Amino acid sequence: MLGGSAFVGRAVTDAASARGWDVTVFNRGRHELPVGVRSLVGDRTAEGGLAALADGEWDVVLDTWSAAPRVVRDSADLLAGRVERYVYISSCSVYAYPTPAGSGEEAPLVEASPDDGDDVAYARAKRGAEIAIEQAFGDRYVHARAGLILGPRENIGRLPWWLNRIARGGPVPAPGPREARIQYIDARDLAEWTLDAAEAGRSGAYNLIGPTGHTTMGELLDLCVRVTGSDAELRWLDPDTILAAGIEPWLELPIWLPAGELYDSIHRRDVRKALGAGLHVRPVEETVADTWAWLRSVNGVVPQRPDRPVVGLPAEKEAKLLAS
Repeated sequence: MLGGSAFVGRAVTDAASARGWDVTVFNRGRHELPVGVRSLVGDRTAEGGLAALADGEWDVVLDTWSAAPRVVRDSADLLAGRVERYVYISSCSVYAYPTPAGSGEEAPLVEASPDDGDDVAYARAKRGAEIAIEQAFGDRYVHARAGLILGPRENIGRLPWWLNRIARGGPVPAPGPREARIQYIDARDLAEWTLDAAEAGRSGAYNLIGPTGHTTMGELLDLCVRVTGSDAELRWLDPDTILAAGIEPWLELPIWLPAGELYDSIHRRDVRKALGAGLHVRPVEETVADTWAWLRSVNGVVPQRPDRPVVGLPAEKEAKLLAS
């Protein structure tokens, strides 16, 4: 496991350990790992930082890297002769925008290079990493192209923001329509599928998200009220009212997007290939309840990922929106 100590990487590490696999984690050694996991310390971005991986053989390597593609290139080149399969947690961002609603893995991809450095955009970074793995491993790879990822340990803060805000109670602006369908994947379901795919010797790219409509904006926020035991009053607002107030979708009202190209690209993808390959999607009630339980265990403070913006609606904007 390259990484393995934060959100998705930790979910993979935990799942592999629970299966009784022999797990080796390579990272910078800044976080506590599960008992029984072997730790190798190094910095993939530093000169000579892969020295700890110079020896050894593994059945599979799992990687979540999302910055400079050349970092993945160097790791893949180093491990190609000593690892059977490379499983990469990629992203649906690798598809050229806009992606028509209902598109699957055949959709056009962004142009990218495995040699790109730190200044590359996220979509190009992920696609560049995919190319690096394909060049080093041939068909011995799996690209798990995730969409919106939720669940315990989420270090972006989207679902945690809603839970914390609703737990405070009072009137809460809820972005409508209530029936707007949401597409996401619980990090633990993503982890289990990637391990199954590695064990089954699968190859190629898969859109790794739950089916569109697995939940709705209304159901998700109602569940936040229920699991927190809050007296919050959800005040449903139509998209035009929200946009007229200068509210930024996705960032200031996390998860939510108004109808349009971006909504289609994020919440309306074809995932039949992954479902046919055994993807199991747990009930949304479990994702919300378990995220709230984890959030309380860290006193409501999300370990913010440093390369992503802080999400959530500022108090002054909320007050103005509710007043409207």
